[in-house]
Amino acid sequence: MGRGYNLLFVLVTFLVLVAAVTAQGNRGSNSGGGRRPHVGFYGNRCRNVESIVRSVVQSHVRSIPANAPGILRMHFHDCFVHGCDGSVLLAGNTSERTAVPNRSLRGFEVIEEAKARLEKACPRTVSCADILTLAARDAVVLTGGQRWEVPLGRLDGRISQASDVNLPGPSDSVAKQKQDFAAKTLNTLDLVTLVGGHTIGTAGCGLVRGRFVNFNGTGQPDPSIDPSFVPLILAQCPQNGGTRVELDEGSVDKFDTSFLRKVTSSRVVLQSDLVLWKDPETRAIIERLLGLRRPSLRFGTEFGKSMVKMSLIEVKTGSDGEIRRVCSAIN
Repeated sequence: MGRGYNLLFVLVTFLVLVAAVTAQGNRGSNSGGGRRPHVGFYGNRCRNVESIVRSVVQSHVRSIPANAPGILRMHFHDCFVHGCDGSVLLAGNTSERTAVPNRSLRGFEVIEEAKARLEKACPRTVSCADILTLAARDAVVLTGGQRWEVPLGRLDGRISQASDVNLPGPSDSVAKQKQDFAAKTLNTLDLVTLVGGHTIGTAGCGLVRGRFVNFNGTGQPDPSIDPSFVPLILAQCPQNGGTRVELDEGSVDKFDTSFLRKVTSSRVVLQSDLVLWKDPETRAIIERLLGLRRPSLRFGTEFGKSMVKMSLIEVKTGSDGEIRRVCSAIN
């Protein structure tokens, strides 16, 4: 009797320990567990995470096509400040959203809707940072781009200050762009490839008008611009009017290499894009992405690789972050 009782006690104790370890493992997995994000992170805990996000993004892009480049741009702006942690989604009087470069961001309601649907399907499981990363991929695919697998398992950051926003600018030199990207562990191939994302979307007239009207105080357009391109842009951005202009004139809703081809002919609106054709290293990469130089590179494939690299910048895992109930507010 005593021996049987001891065996039973040992067995019960063992099962309790196994349950405790399993529960701890599940909690760690749900919060990132300190592990690097990876494909299939959520497993059975939220099997439909990708289909739910894709459905929401598809609905919003179909109704308002500008949401596609808006979400892609938002993801970039998020990753370059405190890493890919959803900090750009937080609302507040001094949050990142209030910084000048972020005031024209759009698509916040897309991420919030996806989050609301995921909270019903898998409560407190999927981070806003992961939703934004998936949504950026889906936005590219919905505009004709190539699909890539997205590593998941990020947590949401708790810090969002407008004063921390220091993004690459539309007038930056190639050297400055290389420096900014290198600081985020991205190389020159990543730089050129990600800039290729300008194949969709628009820029504010206030950012580009100077180059077409009064470049460096000369009272003339930038001499590097194709002269036949100047009147096309000024028709959309006259000196005292206009709002936004296409980054890839005539192909703004299609994710392809059209933008990179326009860089080669000096028919792009941002100075930071145009100068990529003048630098030997970035020019060679553009030529490879366009199949003009060997060994050639596939733009769609390289874009996916660079997006994955960018999406892993300074991600929060373990005790470094949280999973928000609402993407615009800290729990």
